[in-house]
Amino acid sequence: MNLLAISDLHLSHPSNRSALGELGHYPGDWLIVAGDVGSAPDHLRLALDVVVPRFGQVLWTPGNHDLWASASHPETTRGEARYDDLVAICRSYGVTTPDDEYPVFPAVPDTVVVPMFLLYDYSFRPPHVPREQAVAWAAESGVRCADERLLDPAPHRSRAAWCAARVRATEARLLALGPGTRTILVNHWPLRHDLARPPRIPRFSVWCGTRLTEDWGTRFGARVVVSGHLHLRSTLARDGVRYEEVSLGYPRDWRRARGVDAYLRHILPEAPVRWTRDPFLDRTATV
Repeated sequence: MNLLAISDLHLSHPSNRSALGELGHYPGDWLIVAGDVGSAPDHLRLALDVVVPRFGQVLWTPGNHDLWASASHPETTRGEARYDDLVAICRSYGVTTPDDEYPVFPAVPDTVVVPMFLLYDYSFRPPHVPREQAVAWAAESGVRCADERLLDPAPHRSRAAWCAARVRATEARLLALGPGTRTILVNHWPLRHDLARPPRIPRFSVWCGTRLTEDWGTRFGARVVVSGHLHLRSTLARDGVRYEEVSLGYPRDWRRARGVDAYLRHILPEAPVRWTRDPFLDRTATV
């Protein structure tokens, strides 16, 4: 039995939709879908129609695109109500969400899989940049994020406030886990600032996570931390914890000829130690 992961399916792109339909069958394995399935609830339904019959269990957490709502579709729920709608869709398929009990992975009995929804709070920025200037600082380099228009935080006063509420609630649940429990932490956004600086657009980091989770990998006994969002697949190590970025991405970010199966990332059982280039620190990292 394997625990596999993928994120950023971006099914708003027709080529990604057709490629997902060619995915193989893994009836004995579990699959993590770590956010950005698409930009509409129907994209989530489409994905679950494909993956749920092909895996033994599916676990899901949302990304920013999943929560987008545009003025051209006023009937679409937004903010926390949109998240609740996506959770309801997942539960109708028997998919585990961040609001459900954390399941034990049967092949590694002391390990629970923890899907999380934590958002970001603009704290992934240099110390000299005030919080209220973070978006403008990113824009100075030509970097902007559609979340500023499309990701409504209602009823929270801001995305940062929503992030703080989600972090508090998730932290309390993690603290309640039994002593010695090992975890697989899953979040769409990276948990650490040093893993959230895309080389070509480093200032995009302000939309990539929160410093409140910097030590969660070690603090909560993670065997592996899974994230997406960056469209930069990697296997890196920090403080003895393995960090897997598991994005598929937009059509330009992957090779259709390889098929989606080639982009499923192996999370458990533990893979052999190998070396990988660290794109952020320009050095190798062991895992």
